[in-house]
Amino acid sequence: MHQHMAKTIHPVRDSFAEPAGLYRQARCPVALTGAGISVESGIPDFRSDTGLWRIFRPEEYATIEAFTGSPPKAWRLYRALGTGLIDKQPGPGHLALAELETANKLEGVITQNIDGLHSRAGSRKVLEVHGEHQHLHCLTCGFLRPFQSSDLEDGPPPACSQCGYPLKPNIVLFGEMVRQMPQIDELLARCDLLMVIGTSAQVYPVASFPYVVHHRGGLIYEFNTAPTPLTHSADFFFEGKAGASLPALAKVVLGTSWQGDKVTQ
Repeated sequence: MHQHMAKTIHPVRDSFAEPAGLYRQARCPVALTGAGISVESGIPDFRSDTGLWRIFRPEEYATIEAFTGSPPKAWRLYRALGTGLIDKQPGPGHLALAELETANKLEGVITQNIDGLHSRAGSRKVLEVHGEHQHLHCLTCGFLRPFQSSDLEDGPPPACSQCGYPLKPNIVLFGEMVRQMPQIDELLARCDLLMVIGTSAQVYPVASFPYVVHHRGGLIYEFNTAPTPLTHSADFFFEGKAGASLPALAKVVLGTSWQGDKVTQ
């Protein structure tokens, strides 16, 4: 890594000139996001005190075996999840990433989130490791259709219109393979700057992504509210909410808001 310890940046009081200057030199910047970027949109982290895992034990509700063994029981979790996503809007962190991509300053977003907020914010290249909750799919015949508000109503699980098998949200359950790994591997092979945003990146395969970039000599920018095991090996640690630090960095990278080398507030 380029430094032995991350340089901590605070959005309000610190200059963004150094990280923004290095960012502009990157040929293939990529973002890796987790639950933290969507917490600001009102979606609790599953593992938080108000998260779904406090109500629905993942080993009981969120495995592929739980779905195939009892779709009606598994749908108690899916309906709670879907209800929690209703009317949620992208936050400033999502919008900043979309703005960077529009300006050709971001090659893509790799996300662990299933909420679809990156796409709603305007990001075009979004690789969803854990799938997405905007569609239902059939494990038997592969049928796919959009999630509908009626799917959240009590009653039997929605059935496949092609074969009659119970549908499940197009998300990755425990015991299933993660999604889009060939595209992710190709992107990481070119990545020379990885922004790790709202995730401790401790669960595999995602845990390996920063180290793939690090091993190739790429820069690591971490955006989290508190230090993580990744922090000591990051180049820059942007401490605080991604909704503050990401737009601040994006403004300086894009040259849209300068005041000396400070971000205008």
